[in-house]
Amino acid sequence: MAGHAARDTVVTMRVAAVQMSCDSDRDSNFPRAAGLVGAAAADGAELVVLPELFASLDRNSVMRTKSETADGPTCSWAAGIAEAHSIWLVAGSFIERDGDRLFNTSCLFDPNGKLRATYRKIHLFDVELGDTISRESDTFSAGDQPVTAPLQDAVGGDAVVGMTICYDLRFPELFRIETLLGATIITVPSAFTAATGPDHWEPLLQARAIENQVAIVAAAQWGTGPDGTKRHGHALIVDAWGRVLANAGSEGDAVVAADIDPDEIRAIRTRLPSLANRQPEAYRWPAGNQADN
Repeated sequence: MAGHAARDTVVTMRVAAVQMSCDSDRDSNFPRAAGLVGAAAADGAELVVLPELFASLDRNSVMRTKSETADGPTCSWAAGIAEAHSIWLVAGSFIERDGDRLFNTSCLFDPNGKLRATYRKIHLFDVELGDTISRESDTFSAGDQPVTAPLQDAVGGDAVVGMTICYDLRFPELFRIETLLGATIITVPSAFTAATGPDHWEPLLQARAIENQVAIVAAAQWGTGPDGTKRHGHALIVDAWGRVLANAGSEGDAVVAADIDPDEIRAIRTRLPSLANRQPEAYRWPAGNQADN
């Protein structure tokens, strides 16, 4: 399969994260995204991740007008791109309409353009940080299901992707349960704000990688979007030891790529068996000191 790299007996999987500054117009975003995905595929990437809301980024108040069903133009476009380049593609996220509800939804397509997994963002970004104000829950409903998916025919079929979106990064429980469900790579399509990005983005990605001994592929938005929010950029790839393998920087549409070695992930988990040393029976509230949630 394209993208496999042989070094003696080592077989790696090449992954790529896309960085874009997107507007509200699919007809503008799709061609630029197609060019960046094509560049990643030409570099040998087998798994490519697009940013959060790459199809249409706008103010929460107008999101409903940009919504579409799961078989709408974004997923149709993504399926065609994945098939055209014979890659696994995480279609960042789009505004999914399901009845009267909207979800911030990420989809995984296989090299034949078949939909393999769908993840709805669980943690909604409701914050006030100076001039950065967001209430995603005014627009979106929250997902309620962790999602993992095996990448068949990739690296011997033993790579498993866990799916998250942006603000999920601050909730380690989700990353841990996806790891326990088998994830060896976790994807984080994002539109992380510049208000917190300089201090939190890279440390959080490294922490999630280190504590779960997984590789992280984090796509990113950069620049000031039509919603008036400045985005942090810095699409990153982090290995299971917490080392940053690639960083796109703060500005400019870009692709970053790196090779992930599944044998190294297994070796890290063997040498430092923190996952095996978990004591789940002890992770409970003491008697008489129950939490409200």
